[in-house]
Amino acid sequence: QVQLVGSGGGLVQPGGSLRLSCAASGTISSMNAMAWDRQAPGKQRELVAYIATGPGGSTYYADSVKGRFTISRDNAKNTVYLQMNSLKPEDTAVYYCRGGSKPPGGALVLEYWGQGTQVTVSS
Repeated sequence: QVQLVGSGGGLVQPGGSLRLSCAASGTISSMNAMAWDRQAPGKQRELVAYIATGPGGSTYYADSVKGRFTISRDNAKNTVYLQMNSLKPEDTAVYYCRGGSKPPGGALVLEYWGQGTQVTVSS
């Protein structure tokens, strides 16, 4: 079993920054990808970014956050970060840390959830 603990949300003004953290524990060898997705009221859940935890650490970003958000990892700490810059009101959502696997050439499957952390972008 894998446990994911997300943190770092809060209230920030438009144009501001926040960094989310997600610490993984348990049977983390069962994962080779970690991600963040978000759920805003009245909107579909959106995959924001993911990163491979193996060699290379390839990344993916949703078009809505490219150039503003950066996902990174610290394998020694089993922690993934989401640096969010130039935040916009439309980034307001509950952000969830996710964990799973992505085989080469295959689809990302996210099996594990952390608790959500609220990000609110408002003046």
